[in-house]
This record gives sequence, structure tokens and C-alpha cells, in this order.
Amino acid sequence: MAKSQVQSVALPRIVDLDALDDIAETLIGALSAGPVDVDASGVERVSTNALFMLLSAAQTAKKAKFAFTISDASASVAAAIEKLGLKPAFEPVLKG
Repeated sequence: MAKSQVQSVALPRIVDLDALDDIAETLIGALSAGPVDVDASGVERVSTNALFMLLSAAQTAKKAKFAFTISDASASVAAAIEKLGLKPAFEPVLKG
């Protein structure tokens, strides 16, 4: 059952506007295959747009009835989520 295998996507060290197109393409491919786990442990800098892209991916997965998680969010990612007041939106998908 390929559809039930979790696709793992590791975010790069810098997740800014320059990186968004590549990350979005990777996420789209992963979401088309099934559940997705995003590894955010190595992120040192993250843009606001990147956070909204992750929330959009989570909604896409939810509509497709696939699990979507963000594992081991780095301190930078957690701080950006907190600073922007997005913690309630991210709580359902953050793990670790």
C-alpha cells in the first residue's frame, strides 16, 4: 500500500522566499502520494510565507484525508510561530 507510507520531507537550513518554490514542489509531490512528515529540526531561519505555505500544505492533506505532521521544529521555527501568533494553527500538526 504505497498510499499509506509516510513521505518524509526535510526542510533546508534557510526557508525563505528563494527556497519556497522548491519546497512547495516537494510538498506537492509528497502530498499526492499520501501522509507527510516534515522534518523542521535543521531550520535556522524561516520566513512568514514559508509558515503559511506549511499551513496550506496541512489543509491540503486534511482535505485529502492524509496525515500531515511537522516533526522536531527547531527553536527558530517555534519562535517564529509564537511571534506571529500562529501557535493555535500549528498545534494540530506539530510533534516532537
